[in-house]
Amino acid sequence: MIRKFISHRWIAVVVLLSSLAFAQGGELHFCLKSEPKTFNPVLVADDSSEVVRYLTGGVLVRVNRQTQQLEPELATSWKVSDAGRTITFKLREGLYFSDGTPFSADDVAFTVKQLMDPNVHSVTADVFRSGTGAVQTKILGPDRVTVTFPAAVAGIDKLFDQVAIMSAKSPKKEMAVLGPFYIADYKPGSYVYLRKNGNYWKKDAQGHKLPLLDAVKLDIQPNRDIELMRFKRGELDLINALDSDYFDKLASAAPNEVRDAGPSLDSEQMWFNEVPTAPIPDYKKAWFQSQNFRQAISMSINRADLCRIVFAGHAQPAVGPTSPANHFWFNSKLRAYPFDQQDALNHLALAGFKLQDGVLRDSGGHAVEFSIVTNSSSKPRERMATMIQQDLRTIGIKVNVVVLDFPSLIERIGEKFNYEAALLGLINTELDPNVQMNLWLSSAENHQWNPNQKTPATAWEADVDKLMRLQASTADPKKRKAAWDRVQEIVYEQQPFIYLVNKNALSAVSPNLANAQPVVLRPQTYWNIDELYVRNGGDKAGK
Repeated sequence: MIRKFISHRWIAVVVLLSSLAFAQGGELHFCLKSEPKTFNPVLVADDSSEVVRYLTGGVLVRVNRQTQQLEPELATSWKVSDAGRTITFKLREGLYFSDGTPFSADDVAFTVKQLMDPNVHSVTADVFRSGTGAVQTKILGPDRVTVTFPAAVAGIDKLFDQVAIMSAKSPKKEMAVLGPFYIADYKPGSYVYLRKNGNYWKKDAQGHKLPLLDAVKLDIQPNRDIELMRFKRGELDLINALDSDYFDKLASAAPNEVRDAGPSLDSEQMWFNEVPTAPIPDYKKAWFQSQNFRQAISMSINRADLCRIVFAGHAQPAVGPTSPANHFWFNSKLRAYPFDQQDALNHLALAGFKLQDGVLRDSGGHAVEFSIVTNSSSKPRERMATMIQQDLRTIGIKVNVVVLDFPSLIERIGEKFNYEAALLGLINTELDPNVQMNLWLSSAENHQWNPNQKTPATAWEADVDKLMRLQASTADPKKRKAAWDRVQEIVYEQQPFIYLVNKNALSAVSPNLANAQPVVLRPQTYWNIDELYVRNGGDKAGK
């Protein structure tokens, strides 16, 4: 009898503790690095607005940031047809927006119309612009809708990960949402306050209604030192992205609060100015247009040292336009350029260069000297430029490092083309190579070394154009992968961008934040926001 009583009491305690764990969702605190420019999901073009969209927006499908696989959300299933031009969604029934407005196929059609309106100039819509002509939507029923584009859209299903569905009928317009949270308060320059969406449809594996958190407070704080101080004081629950310096400062004091998820999608690279009209000497243009010269420079840079010294080991030598973190699209046959300065001199000799009395000279007798421009707001880039300067001095090349404020730098490299070499980074938020069309097409504005070409300047750029269009025009993943693999190989051979490092995905997570599993894809720490909760109710020091 006593044994039975103890058993029942033990069960009751377990059930009570389990209930309390999920009842005490708490309030999550972290920082936005700048003021959100919009709360309209189709107009998002900045990082802070994207954070709010991720936390509030309901999407038809979602790329799982941990597995990198596409999963159903508001749509239970979907089918791509018509050679990649058409996608049909089967929607969940009985769902409601945060204000109680019912969700249906009308809302999907309305959102697509808003997104693709050329007068809206949506950055999110750019990846869907496959050809001239209007996008057609057809409502097949309350829970079925078809979207047809004028031409094939590569990876069309995964692109809907970024499309937050808006209500066609709610008087609250874009403020009515289908995601786990809704905007409850906003004080410009101070914070964005989100509350739990009581109409959110998801439940966890145990049947608990999600999200587990009661609220999220996003403090607007551009100063990284203040952000780190507040995290140390227990006022913040996470820092989604840390520079290596801040990571190591925090790791020395609280090693259990930092997370290194490994190489991210982001890259740091340098390139030479190959614009024919650039205001630089013709003999230098000839250097920069030489494949052997670019390969030699790449071989002469000690990437392992950059990773070890600049990033304290929190980086990996980069291979090309796709990081190894991108499991499907990375060309695993490629390896980072080896540090081999003797081989670099052999390549330079093939291009007519000679090392004489410690100075490298071209066939016309000109000493090889050039400047690298980078931005003053990035200490790691300044350090990398200085180390590249030292590496190239060994093979007789003089490098001058020029540090500029970011607006001046963009003017130099994007408008006046008054520079010789540049060192910058690319933030990659998408796995699919189709989002890099604006980088690799020779006619593209972001084809940095020689943008806006009327016709391809080189045979290899013409090949890349064909391959990029091929991968964008077929729905067959194998054909797309083969085309993108070849693009990576051409870039590896030609070195128009000299890829230096892939920075690791570094973050900080409070021990009070439960269920956090940082990953390499953005957003690293709160990708599973509806499953997070703060122990002890989320009370903050200094709140």
